[in-house]
Amino acid sequence: MSMKLYFAPMEGITGYVFRNAYAACYGGVDAFFTPFLSNPVLNQIELHDILPENNQGIRVIPQILTNRPETFEAIATTLKDYGYPEVNLNLGCPSGTVVAKGRGAGALREPRTLDRLLYGIFEKSPLPLSVKCRIGIFSEAEWEDILEVLLKYPMTELIIHPRVQKQFYNGEVHMEAFRTAYRQIITEPFGSAGDEVASHAAWAAAGDTRGEASLRLCYNGDIRTPADLSSLMSEYPGVSAVMLGRGLLWDPELAERYLKTAAAPDLSKSSDAAAAPDLSKVRVVPDRERLRRFLGLLYDGYKKEMDREGPALMKLKELWKYLQVYTGHTPQEMRPLWKARTLPEYRDVVSMLV
Repeated sequence: MSMKLYFAPMEGITGYVFRNAYAACYGGVDAFFTPFLSNPVLNQIELHDILPENNQGIRVIPQILTNRPETFEAIATTLKDYGYPEVNLNLGCPSGTVVAKGRGAGALREPRTLDRLLYGIFEKSPLPLSVKCRIGIFSEAEWEDILEVLLKYPMTELIIHPRVQKQFYNGEVHMEAFRTAYRQIITEPFGSAGDEVASHAAWAAAGDTRGEASLRLCYNGDIRTPADLSSLMSEYPGVSAVMLGRGLLWDPELAERYLKTAAAPDLSKSSDAAAAPDLSKVRVVPDRERLRRFLGLLYDGYKKEMDREGPALMKLKELWKYLQVYTGHTPQEMRPLWKARTLPEYRDVVSMLV
């Protein structure tokens, strides 16, 4: 099974307009995860984001954020009715307001409560589901108990962001926590960690079609360059997928560039080893023609999607907080864009930037 590349759900950025524009201009991404859905009855914004006609030609996996099994069931049933074959459960969102309600990473606070939640969700879910999670609230020491609970259930894939909630997106990732999961899921015979873990396979053996006897493992967190991806896959060759988030905003070509290096001959084992490039030092030269097309599709898409100019302008500026790294513009060069007050002003500034 070849390793897959996923585009992470990023609230306010990776909606259907963005997904379609990105897929039209860049390659290498196998699936896009939607920003989380949390309402039992989808509102208009959520509905438009998941409508099949707004996501044609791309693989989209909706993500659900809730701590109520009946809410999960209601949303998943709606998604099933729209033809979606799978969903994802968010146990990773670090937002303070989300966590305070026991949702996202907040569901990880008490393993027994997490166990009851997952039991209810897996009992009620009409679709196969994967789980995206963090490793705890305060300390990686919480991970052992959390992982033991997670491995009881027949999820299709476990996506691990090895940070605790209190880190948000800062500080180092805790790779030892990921290694622990890798050992239990990939390198050891399934069930060797005890009867609790073996119960995952038992769900499948009993005929439950919402999971697989062989659990897939996905890594997420701080992948910014092809070298980062190559290093990860070298150390963890059994990983089924890597989820990229900010890395694909800092460099929209990241997935493509990694796949090109992965497909290239391994020069390290030949007499031409000295010619092999150091991927960590390869300078990114933006493909400005594709970037202009990408930004143009976003501009037109947001204008059509939104009734008011202000929200569209905010979305476009939010993306440039990342793209300025890709294009290499200085703060002084970016100043006119931040000062733009209308979409035509924004368009004129962008024409000079790219």
